[in-house]
Amino acid sequence: MKIFWKDFEKLPKYMQTKETKAYYDILKKRKFSIFIKRIFDITVSLIASVFLVPIIILLAIIIMMDSPGNPFFLQTRVTKYGKKFKIFKFRTMVQGAEKLGAQITTDHDPRITRVGKYIRKLRADEFPQIFNIIMGDLSFVGVRPEVPKYVDKYTPEMYATLLMPAGVTSLTSILYKDEEKLLKSSQNADETYVNKVLPEKMKYNLEYIKNFDFFGDIKIMFKTVIAVISR
Repeated sequence: MKIFWKDFEKLPKYMQTKETKAYYDILKKRKFSIFIKRIFDITVSLIASVFLVPIIILLAIIIMMDSPGNPFFLQTRVTKYGKKFKIFKFRTMVQGAEKLGAQITTDHDPRITRVGKYIRKLRADEFPQIFNIIMGDLSFVGVRPEVPKYVDKYTPEMYATLLMPAGVTSLTSILYKDEEKLLKSSQNADETYVNKVLPEKMKYNLEYIKNFDFFGDIKIMFKTVIAVISR
């Protein structure tokens, strides 16, 4: 099970703190559940990919017809043990949107395309992340991966969220599903996110790490489906 777990002394230096150690000791007792979590991710993602690939191809074509450019959006994010990876998403904004504004999206962001608005509402922009799960960079459930510039703002305790793979969904994602609206009135979305939104989200993220349970993950997956349908 070593492939799923590192000794504390082998973690990145910035994670070797007493704050992170408290969470590490909790999760160390649940290594088997973490192992089962990965087996579940591999099995379900491979099965799901059979059904999702045709949908992904269709949506890619629709996106290209609606807005010129690559239908996929690749962005560097941070996952377990501080590893950087490229997250796969459907492009829901105009090509080169990152150069035109903040790395987070606000409500009624003018960069969002006509088709992108509906794809985001259904969370279909996350479909390509099935490949991230297969590769092991993501799990179905876990703390949503942040971009490096936001991870650099973490407190020592926040780094404990990097003890497990990042996730496609989480309880925090459900609670903050209208995050874009929260940032709408902000004059500086990046600053508001780092100073106000991120600390609040981290309270829930750290609770997830502290109380991790495989069956709890299954409940979050069902809650996510209900949250998407309710939108």
